[in-house]
Amino acid sequence: MKSRNVTPKDKTSFSVFLLVISRIAGRNELILPMLFHRHLASLPLTFRTRNTIFAYNFEAATAPCEICLNLTQRIATAALFAVSTLSYAQLEGDKIDTTAAHHPVLAIQDTETAAQRDARMKWWREARFGMFIHWGLYSIPAGTWNGKPSHGAGEWIMNDSSIPVADYKALAPKFNPVGFSAHDIVALAKSAGMKYIVITAKHHDGFAMFDSKANPFNIVDATPFKRDPLRELAEECRKQGVKLGFYYSQDQDWTSPGASALKTGDHQPPTYHWDKAQDGDFDTYLHTKAIPQIKELLSNYGEFPVVVWFDTPTGNMTPERAAEIVTLLNQHPNLIWNNRLGGGYKGDTETPEQYIPPQGFPGQDWESCMTMNDTWGFKSDDTDFKSTETLLHNLIDIASKGGNYLLNIGPDSNGVVPAAEAERLHEMGKWLAVNGEAIYSTGPTLFGAEAGAFSSTEKNGDGKPKFIAAWNWRSTTGRGANANKIYIEIFNWPSGSFHLDKLSRKVTSAYLLADPAHKSLKLTRNGDSLEVQLPAQAPEAIASVLVLKTAK
Repeated sequence: MKSRNVTPKDKTSFSVFLLVISRIAGRNELILPMLFHRHLASLPLTFRTRNTIFAYNFEAATAPCEICLNLTQRIATAALFAVSTLSYAQLEGDKIDTTAAHHPVLAIQDTETAAQRDARMKWWREARFGMFIHWGLYSIPAGTWNGKPSHGAGEWIMNDSSIPVADYKALAPKFNPVGFSAHDIVALAKSAGMKYIVITAKHHDGFAMFDSKANPFNIVDATPFKRDPLRELAEECRKQGVKLGFYYSQDQDWTSPGASALKTGDHQPPTYHWDKAQDGDFDTYLHTKAIPQIKELLSNYGEFPVVVWFDTPTGNMTPERAAEIVTLLNQHPNLIWNNRLGGGYKGDTETPEQYIPPQGFPGQDWESCMTMNDTWGFKSDDTDFKSTETLLHNLIDIASKGGNYLLNIGPDSNGVVPAAEAERLHEMGKWLAVNGEAIYSTGPTLFGAEAGAFSSTEKNGDGKPKFIAAWNWRSTTGRGANANKIYIEIFNWPSGSFHLDKLSRKVTSAYLLADPAHKSLKLTRNGDSLEVQLPAQAPEAIASVLVLKTAK
């Protein structure tokens, strides 16, 4: 799975690249080998739309050769947009295909009233922050197979390295993650201020991380661990008050005969299989494994899952086949599911991957899923972790645009969360413990220009105006009991005062959220503009929240 976004707080140096473009049907790949760098000779930088770095913000980078980088950037950006038109991912520039002319079975989204949808989505809209967990057999090779590193993300190693089915299945007897603690992972999510968890119940490798009676290739039957992590997580989520959802790869399954695979390297159409053991009938796979396992996930864990997160639908997931899954989903009327089922079903949520849309998805529910480093599944050599500052700015930016932030962790083969990930989550939780009121249960900004603007001169690779992000402040809007509040999250602390040109509401008072006494700050009005006097020092190092109370 997936890719990565870099904000202006990250610094990366690039040099002269030779652009090598290889169009991979069903899974696009761009490889840009470095020709020269005095520090990093011959190091490749790989762009994959499904399993590693993709949406770099080159403007945030510092390059040793600005002219060369600008040229390469323009070529690379154009190439990325040229090949990023497929429907199974929602990377920057992509659009999920949810325009089927006919749905054999109507989904709940097609029949519910606006009020019913609001009630069903209420907890999710209030949550704003969730934990994604990518964990499975792929944590054993941890990015290396037969001594060769995989250039993709950890969970794609079977496909990337063309591992035969029998060899990959032989990993199962070695999988004994005795360091796994459902209590500790749920407690980590809770301490980070996360309100829900989504874990990979089955990723594209076909290995079920739960007790499945439908297929023996699962963590209870095929490993010495003999435990169901999903059941243990469900029990802990109930105890600790965190909601739980399941990711399920409904279409791709590289170890099940007949299931889909996406192309890598010399994998050939029409199936893109690399092992005869993968050949078979897709309907047989769907009816004997995928649908029975989805039934198990929907039925065996009490009130969970509250979310089902589908992924990578191919042309095999026709409207008719998808409708069979929708029939199951409709039996759980409170369930939330995303737009990646396939068959033209729109689901509940847009799923931008590894990037934050410049203006969000106004009027729609959406969730940016992102990694802390460059991979989703554990890779032992990936230490390119984003800073806590970047992660918090991402969260604030997403909330200001009305979206949710689904931030990934990748436990190792012992079931332990990497220390760098846990450390960053604890730090985020400390900020949210003070400032969470400005994130949870909030609506998007009443302003908008603070996020940046589309350039009048610069264009993206698709010829559309380029969005130039600004990183001085963001704003969220209170709802419910806090409907009379506007929150201003300030990244760069101004000298003397904070200025707003125009407000749509009358401000009656202001204070800093980090101030326990909520001491009133001096306000100066001049027509439609407002000036708020601030102390010399910011109360928070990463982002300080100014609260504007308004007349209802």
